[in-house]
Amino acid sequence: MNLDVREVAELSPDERASLFERDAGVADVRGDVRDIVSRVREEGDVAVREFCREFDGVEVGNIDVTDAAERAFDEIDDDVREAIETAAENVREFHERQMPEDWRESFESRVSDANATSEEQRSSGSRELGRRFRPLERVGVYVPGGTAAYPSSVLMGVIPAKVAGVEHVAVATPPAEPIHPVTLAAVHVADADAVYSVGGAQAVSALAYGTETVKAVQKVVGPGNRWVTAAKAEVRGDVDIDFLAGPSEILVVADETANPEYVAADLVAQAEHDPNASVVAVTADAELAAEIADAAAARAADAERADVVEDALSNDASGVLLARSMSEAVLFAEEYAAEHLSIQADDDEALLDRISNAGSVFLGPYTPVAAGDYASGTNHVLPTSGGAKRYGGLSVDTFLRSSTVQRLDEDALSDLSPTITTLAEAEGLGAHAESVRTRLGDDSGAGE
Repeated sequence: MNLDVREVAELSPDERASLFERDAGVADVRGDVRDIVSRVREEGDVAVREFCREFDGVEVGNIDVTDAAERAFDEIDDDVREAIETAAENVREFHERQMPEDWRESFESRVSDANATSEEQRSSGSRELGRRFRPLERVGVYVPGGTAAYPSSVLMGVIPAKVAGVEHVAVATPPAEPIHPVTLAAVHVADADAVYSVGGAQAVSALAYGTETVKAVQKVVGPGNRWVTAAKAEVRGDVDIDFLAGPSEILVVADETANPEYVAADLVAQAEHDPNASVVAVTADAELAAEIADAAAARAADAERADVVEDALSNDASGVLLARSMSEAVLFAEEYAAEHLSIQADDDEALLDRISNAGSVFLGPYTPVAAGDYASGTNHVLPTSGGAKRYGGLSVDTFLRSSTVQRLDEDALSDLSPTITTLAEAEGLGAHAESVRTRLGDDSGAGE
């Protein structure tokens, strides 16, 4: 295959739309997914088994296969077991650093009186404010798979939830005969509380609403195909979700010092995920752009999943782009808001300082995206399709909720009374004002 180098400044409106308006394809299946979700909600395990038979070609006996996870851990090869444990340790360590601490502090009160001196405004009243964090109680993690093994997706979904303190973490993964033992072994290492043999939209619905076997959860997270994504969109509101994700994507920002083979290797690595993956490199060096294009084409031809890689590299959302300057490359990256942003440049930190929109950032020539996918410790469940402009990837925060806490003594309430009552009455909410006056023995506003 041949990869053409296009100039950023010469992109047509349609070309820009393909690059910046990446579509997960959810709308195409939303109607069918709505029917699946509805049936599982109404019929429970009966519908789950029927859809497993229809979509996966598997007659599911036990939907709950939790006991199989520990057995699988003992059965897999030693080197695979060690790799899972090492990756899990790194993921756990990184996410433990994210845990916020509860706090409570006293704040100085001030009298609401424009005529008061600064000394008169000071008060001995105690106004104590704080914030506390508590985990969700039940969470569902979707893990793609079945006959394929995705242990990394297990670790990325389950471990942050367990670190956050979630009491019940359930995994749903497509049925197979048998489910891949490496996936089940990762479930054991991550310490999930339940594993269900169900995939697709029916899995999301089962987790959201519960069945005779599946316990309903408060939040559903994890990557999946467009059917899974559409189901998450359908149940959102009844339960919480992480976000709606599309096909995988990478943007490499490279200067003249970058190794074209390294850049091409990263492009091909993301391309092998999905023919609809978005894989883009942008540079201000024309010679490098041409070398990246040639190297990517050569690697695609030799790839194990050559057909998938070539389809991804040649789709409208992928390509090698030539910017007029690194400043233009940075502006492109900021607008693109990549799921994975690789910066391979001499002064990568300076470029990073100018880019806010990215799901996960990979700095330098020896930091492939694959490191974050599997073992460095960061999370690989990340926003796609420009979502990084609005939210971040999966983290401990995903599984926490916060409450504010406050305590006022009588002096502090007295200090705040003019502010509270004035604003309450300005909004026409007299009972709010009276709730303050009653405590202070002030009936001056009663009956007005």
